Amino acid sequence: MSIKSFAAKIFAKVVKHQLNSWAKKPVETQQKVFQQLLKSAKDTQFGSDHHFQHIKTHEDFVKRVPIRDYEELKPYVNQVVEGKENVLWPGKPLYFAKTSGTTSGAKYIPLTKESMPTHINGARNAILNYIEETGRADFVDGKMIFLQGSPQLDNKNGVKLGRLSGIVAHFVPSYLQKNRLPSWDTNCIEDWEDKVEAIIEETLAENMTVISGIPSWVQMYFERIYAKTGKKIGEVFPEFNLFIYGGVNFEPYRAKFESLIGRKVSSIELFPASEGFFAFQDQQNEKGMLLRLDAGIFYEFVKADEFFNENPKRLTIAEVETEVNYVMIISTNAGLWAYNLGDTVMFTSTQPYRVLVSGRIKHFTSAFGEHVIAKEVEVSLSEAAKKLNVEIAEFTVAPQTNTTEGLPYHEWFVEFEKQPESLENFAAEIDKNLQQQNSYYKDLIEGKILKPLVITSIERGGFQNYMKSIGKLGGQNKIPRLANDRKIANELEKFQK
Repeated sequence: MSIKSFAAKIFAKVVKHQLNSWAKKPVETQQKVFQQLLKSAKDTQFGSDHHFQHIKTHEDFVKRVPIRDYEELKPYVNQVVEGKENVLWPGKPLYFAKTSGTTSGAKYIPLTKESMPTHINGARNAILNYIEETGRADFVDGKMIFLQGSPQLDNKNGVKLGRLSGIVAHFVPSYLQKNRLPSWDTNCIEDWEDKVEAIIEETLAENMTVISGIPSWVQMYFERIYAKTGKKIGEVFPEFNLFIYGGVNFEPYRAKFESLIGRKVSSIELFPASEGFFAFQDQQNEKGMLLRLDAGIFYEFVKADEFFNENPKRLTIAEVETEVNYVMIISTNAGLWAYNLGDTVMFTSTQPYRVLVSGRIKHFTSAFGEHVIAKEVEVSLSEAAKKLNVEIAEFTVAPQTNTTEGLPYHEWFVEFEKQPESLENFAAEIDKNLQQQNSYYKDLIEGKILKPLVITSIERGGFQNYMKSIGKLGGQNKIPRLANDRKIANELEKFQK
């Protein structure tokens, strides 16, 4: 055992003890975070506007601070971007994480000196927790690759600006720098396809032990290595045994990954965003990710099927239940207050509190009142693919309401790695699973309001070509699993087989 792996095991024990200390006191931990946030921001413009000095309880907070999304918080954010101090949080932020908005164009998410460490510690603690759980630490001696955005930063009125993954690259601890790939110059390449080729050149001869990134883009990296070498990834990198991912559900990709690698590898799921590092997988054999209740974030939850009501009930961590779809609302030490992140989550456990990401509140299919969510389509597809020995590269779902004949239906656009023997049988299996997942959908099928789903097969590379056509190839960009309109569907039709 090397000195580095021995030290990692010692550090892992310390971190695990810290995790246990707050995980065993979830309600008290969240109450402490709540009070600290209010105290810190009471003299800011937002705190003054919303009378933070008079807020003592969660009920007070609900009365004075409404739920807002980015568009609704934008008047405050714009002042911060213009250089004004003490608006949402004391002083000025250290960085702005620039993300792509839907209706608002570019979004500028503040990162403060208080919030920045929580992003760094989240990823670090996920790995250390894995070491403590499994006893495996040898991978720290090998090379680690993190597929991410460019670390080059711009300046916005005295505040550095960039993609979150690029900002985080500036905080990689010195003891990991010599193990970390790709190089700084390669990370700065903007064109994603050129970047992947450069990463391959840098990594092929290295002892890669950890690979991290969004599954769809890591798959692209693996496929190009296989095309170049004719070897499985497990042969090219025999010590590769840990895959770290976030952003999308890994299950639809798992079979293809294992085929490309040639064996199974351990994995750690993360739940990061520009707005905060919310959760990470803390147990290899448990569903869900440990919600980080001590990381400067106060959480509220609204039942997804009540979210668009006039005054939906806002629940604290003490009031949530398992297997209920919630919209997650956050207040943070970066100055986001009762902020609608847009993600929906389900609790898989409340001892400790573990969540899985079930989708996006704006990403659903409900053209007929069925409100099908991402978790339901992902489970339905994964189970059907496993049963019928099918491999999926990518997929998305949209309603088809404008039929020339017959009933409307859900149209599934699927790019296959391994085709089903019968597309109709595969579609029927998915449809059966979806009816089991969603009773409203089942009622619409049985009531002859909808006909069973239809699969449109997309050519190999079609989804990547679509993303390239809209300027969103690579990085943190990903295809929505569901839509309630045909915008993406109409473009994907250009790539059907």
